[in-house]
Amino acid sequence: MTVVADSIEIDIGPQRLKGLLGVPDDATGLVIFAHGSGSGHLSPRNNRVAAALREAGLATLLLDLLTPEEELDRANVFDISLLASRLSFATDWAIAAGETAHLPIGYFGASTGAGAALVAAAVPRSPIRAIVSRGGRADLAGDALAHVTAPTLLIVGSRDRQVIQLNHMAYDRLTGPKELVIIEGAGHLFEEPGTLEEVERQAARWFRYHLAGEEV
Repeated sequence: MTVVADSIEIDIGPQRLKGLLGVPDDATGLVIFAHGSGSGHLSPRNNRVAAALREAGLATLLLDLLTPEEELDRANVFDISLLASRLSFATDWAIAAGETAHLPIGYFGASTGAGAALVAAAVPRSPIRAIVSRGGRADLAGDALAHVTAPTLLIVGSRDRQVIQLNHMAYDRLTGPKELVIIEGAGHLFEEPGTLEEVERQAARWFRYHLAGEEV
């Protein structure tokens, strides 16, 4: 059965952020999405991945980490510390919310959102149990990479050569469980036939194993 995500709003201080929350029956985990620059909770690609994760029994939360007004300042879009702090607030919200409070949590980050996800997961006693990066700028997490303990999967397209190099650099700095998957024929946005489906498969595999303990 297809699980539809419902529109929600989360108050973080004076800011009200829009999102989509979908919780399947008997969900085994929650994946919070951190979008890249110029993207948001309505991102077609991230919503496709989220739908596939819900089909795999995982709840999903797609949330704008900035208000429309904040996005007008390009400095905010690349402020990894700001994005990470918003992601941490969203995580606290999910832990307190009735529908999701019992679920182990993972992050799915795209582009700059991957850097924010890694920084947010690097704090002491982080509740984050798994991270997946799609075409992500994991390198933007900087020194935080060495403090990430959550198992981390980096997914990059074979045609996205600069980001491959940056992900190799980030991979070498990660000290916890990790994997780097290069999807053949894929560019930065995974628009090529079959490539986004492979992202969905890899992400579901990672989260189902590390959040729910399922061998896939």
